Amino acid sequence: MKRKTPLLWCVWAGFCIFSACQPSTVKEETDILVEVEGLTLTRSDVEKVIPQGSTPADSLLMAENYIKKWITDILIYEVAEHNLGKDEKEVNRLVEEYRRALLRHRYLEGMVHSKLSAEIRENDRRSYYQEHIQKFILDRHLIKGLFIKVPVDAPGLENVRKWYKSDKLDAVENIEKYSIQNASIYDYFYDRWVDFDEALAKIPMHVSNKAQFLKTNRYVEFTDSSYCYFLNIAEHLLAGNVAPYEYAEPQIEEEMINKRKVEFLRNFEEELYRDAVRKGNVIFYNTKP
Repeated sequence: MKRKTPLLWCVWAGFCIFSACQPSTVKEETDILVEVEGLTLTRSDVEKVIPQGSTPADSLLMAENYIKKWITDILIYEVAEHNLGKDEKEVNRLVEEYRRALLRHRYLEGMVHSKLSAEIRENDRRSYYQEHIQKFILDRHLIKGLFIKVPVDAPGLENVRKWYKSDKLDAVENIEKYSIQNASIYDYFYDRWVDFDEALAKIPMHVSNKAQFLKTNRYVEFTDSSYCYFLNIAEHLLAGNVAPYEYAEPQIEEEMINKRKVEFLRNFEEELYRDAVRKGNVIFYNTKP
């Protein structure tokens, strides 16, 4: 049998991933697509980089490009490691510096958010919101409500049509129970504001004037060849209005933390330094002759 070229191998691998090709070998072996210098790339690794909804042709092309780049990166690394010689120590030094900087950054960021977030009181957040309210003007439409996506052949669709339009507790409970067995997507957001664009992205319908659509539509139902989509828009808030406090709260906290961050880190580093010197963890040597 003729040996496949790298390009054809990549196309074949992509084809196996995206067209349910099943070679007659054990599953563990077929999951490996290629091996280079003892490193392996698996089918699942490649699947992760292909965006959902990609066409078969696009999926094949992306898979081929990804596999080829993965192979090339390893080969370049091997060549570089072989030829660096004395420069390898410098590379290792830079890698270690980057590792230390990354660890410091992650630790300090996590500590700052944890410490300062706990220190910021609810009253402080609300005061900041009122004092800087013009900073919180919406650049997007927001909605509250409920969304459910079910297959067109799912049982009880007539009940879903009644339930999703009702704000009553028993209707919501019925939808939740129904969704466990039948829904592809179920999202309850009566209690929080969400981006209308994100909600609309789940429905394959085009809306040209979103502001007008929100003003004139409370209940949205759309059906294609595979699914029925139901969206209850209980409340809406158009772009240009002031963001509700609960929606703006993460931004408020982030801004308040950033204002206090510099002083907090300065005090933390100074305290850490003094404590280390006091405990004898830092040793100064007299280098004078």
